[in-house]
Amino acid sequence: MKEDYVVCRCEEITLQEIKSAIKQGAITLDEIKKYTRAGMGLCQGRICSTIIIEILKEHGYLPQYSAPPHSRIPVRPVKIWEYIGEDQDV
Repeated sequence: MKEDYVVCRCEEITLQEIKSAIKQGAITLDEIKKYTRAGMGLCQGRICSTIIIEILKEHGYLPQYSAPPHSRIPVRPVKIWEYIGEDQDV
C-alpha cells in the first residue's frame, strides 16, 4: 500500500497517519482511534478496523482481540410519550 492510501474513508485517515500514530506509541486499535479518529466515522470502523489490525500486526503488535469490535446500533429519536406509555394525539 502507498503511504497516501486512505485507510478510513469516513474520516479520511491515510496509511501514513496510522503509521505515524504507531511511531508515537499507539499500539492498539483504541489508541489508533484516539490518535487519528480512524474508526470513529459514520460506519464506526466496520470498514477500516480490520485494515488497522493488519497494519498493527505488520508492525509486530498483536491486538488484544482478533475480531473487530461490535458496531454500535444507529440511534433514532423517540417521543417521550413512547416511554411513559401514554397515547398522545398531536
